[in-house]
Amino acid sequence: MKIQLIAAFAVTLVSGIHAQTFTNYTTADGLLSDNVSALDITASDVIWFGTQNGVSVFDGSSWTDHTNAIDAGLVDNNITAVLTQSNGDVWVGTDFGACIYDGTSWTTFTTADGLGNNQIKCIEEDANGDVWFGTNNGASFYDGTWTNFGTADGLPFGGVSALEIMANGDVWMGSGLGGIMIWNGSAFAPITSSDGLIDDRIRAMRNTTNDKRWIGTSEGITVLNSSNVQETNYTIMYTLPAPDTLNPIEDLEIDGNGNIWIGVYVDYLVTEGGVVAFDGSTWTEYHVSDGLVGPVIRALDIDSENSVWVATSTGVSKISNHSVSVMDLESNEEYVLFPNPATDKVSIRYPEETDESEAYIVNASMQLVEMFQFTAGAKEIQVSTKHLSRGIYFVRTNGVTKKLILN
Repeated sequence: MKIQLIAAFAVTLVSGIHAQTFTNYTTADGLLSDNVSALDITASDVIWFGTQNGVSVFDGSSWTDHTNAIDAGLVDNNITAVLTQSNGDVWVGTDFGACIYDGTSWTTFTTADGLGNNQIKCIEEDANGDVWFGTNNGASFYDGTWTNFGTADGLPFGGVSALEIMANGDVWMGSGLGGIMIWNGSAFAPITSSDGLIDDRIRAMRNTTNDKRWIGTSEGITVLNSSNVQETNYTIMYTLPAPDTLNPIEDLEIDGNGNIWIGVYVDYLVTEGGVVAFDGSTWTEYHVSDGLVGPVIRALDIDSENSVWVATSTGVSKISNHSVSVMDLESNEEYVLFPNPATDKVSIRYPEETDESEAYIVNASMQLVEMFQFTAGAKEIQVSTKHLSRGIYFVRTNGVTKKLILN
């Protein structure tokens, strides 16, 4: 019985495939460099890529190049951040200042012009069309004149590596070392690991339409509620080889259906990385073996058709025709596991009363660790997982196997 069970799991896992389409772009297709560190997409789906050798612009059919050899106002070709503004202007960050393109020419701003620090890490636009910059030692705000914030103003040491502008106008600044500082226009308020953040090294932040704050860190994700109280921590969404099981987040975006898309990359004993999507109950992984151009994920963005653009050190991938969408369990779906990742318990919900009366859990080595029975005809059951160690497991019931992550 046990041997047959393990064999059934193996067959199910090998046969599972994604239905998405990958389209990859490299220097052979028009990119100035395969090492792409940033991207941003306009409302008309024109994509601006910040590369190691300049700015590449792709309108879906043709490419336009911007380098300091042909654009006098572009201070450096190694682009660290990109923002396409609502008015059509484009900002890029470098290690030597911030540059703005007005559709005709580039203009550079440095510390000599009032910028707080020349090393730009991120750029965001607020509701007024003014621009915020995360820098190596703090943050800068530009509304025609410069306002700068640093450690003397209350920001922690480590600079600002991520920015998010909330609907009420608050500016969330993610520090490279010291958690989050919220600027309300007059004072800073902190959120750190002592408040429930899984880690104080902030990599990315996004606010969902239902006012959940998704915080990407070097050790996973913390979800805060609308009162900024820690709700959930996720540490293992994308499968990495041991000992690199925790997920260092590179970027985080939300598509038009409310799905969370996350870029994960680790370079410790081995180089591993990819993209994972969360539809509210299930995490879906996308690997190089699925078609990603490379594992070193740098940045993500979503176009108007919900295609996901992934910048890597070896080119760009567009993930389209994916089936990730937030929806209720449909009658033709076998079952869902939630929450997933889970901690001390997991629920199995069936679309209708099931004839099955048992389920199995195996670990990543395909060893049976739990078999439980329940009343046939149930539509939902809850299983305790308190006694199981953190890691990757697989649940089989109704003849279908699904991955379960325990944090």
